[in-house]
Amino acid sequence: MKYKMKDYLKLLVLCMTLLCAGAWSAQAQDDVLTSVAEETAQADTVKVMSAKMGRNIKNVVIVPEQYLVGDQDRRYPVLYLLHGADGCYSDWSKKTNLDALATKHGMIIVCPDGQDSWYFDSPVDPKMQFETYVSKELVAYIDEHYRTYDSPHMRAITGLSMGGHGGLWLGFRHPDVFGSCGSMSGGVDITKFPNRWKLDKRLGKYETNKKRWADHAVINLVPTLKAGQNIIIDDGYSDFFYQVNLDLHQALLAHKIPHDFIIRPGKHSWNYWVNSLDYQLVFFEKAFQKGYKNMKP
Repeated sequence: MKYKMKDYLKLLVLCMTLLCAGAWSAQAQDDVLTSVAEETAQADTVKVMSAKMGRNIKNVVIVPEQYLVGDQDRRYPVLYLLHGADGCYSDWSKKTNLDALATKHGMIIVCPDGQDSWYFDSPVDPKMQFETYVSKELVAYIDEHYRTYDSPHMRAITGLSMGGHGGLWLGFRHPDVFGSCGSMSGGVDITKFPNRWKLDKRLGKYETNKKRWADHAVINLVPTLKAGQNIIIDDGYSDFFYQVNLDLHQALLAHKIPHDFIIRPGKHSWNYWVNSLDYQLVFFEKAFQKGYKNMKP
């Protein structure tokens, strides 16, 4: 009888141990699943089909914390944030805390994969039609799947380097889509760099296509602009794009196009761009606040 009692005690201890372990395992699994769900809701990687290119394009979409836990009828402005040459859609999210910035400024941030497109529709490569993709196909997808405002007053676009060119190219050419636009260390006059960054693969050789190159340079869009957009441009003194940005500033002044132009110490580097983004987010947040008032009846 004494021997059997020991066996019962051992069996009881074993059962309790297994129950505790199972409960811990289930809780741990729940915690992991909850963590994944929260991360997925906060920072989505979504593939969007481009009908014009016939392929899916990846994008990171960051929603602010209040989007998830606040008023579910509330809508949010959107910033489209572009990467540079040899980069990809996830660059910005790896270099700075976009979750915190989106929450701080109360906006959705979308980082599309622009590959090495320079964000225009290539006249020589049908698989590189990123002006149509970003300004039409992606914007339509974001407005359909997220709580946004279908208004240029509540959209902005900016980026670094090649993405700086893209931010102004798309903004200047589509003011009916983007009420605000900007550039950080942007390559705003591509004609000055004919042998760099795969531009010849998008436009053909410069020597035999000079007009085409000129037509795709941001600086040459200035005579087509009208006052009304919120424009911000900045670059570092030590950046190799400094002079073309200064030339763009002078051209905007000559055509009486209001804009913010910032020159600070800095090189063509992530240290500069991460710092620059802080300034531009404040600029765009103020533009969205003004835009919201303009939308109200």
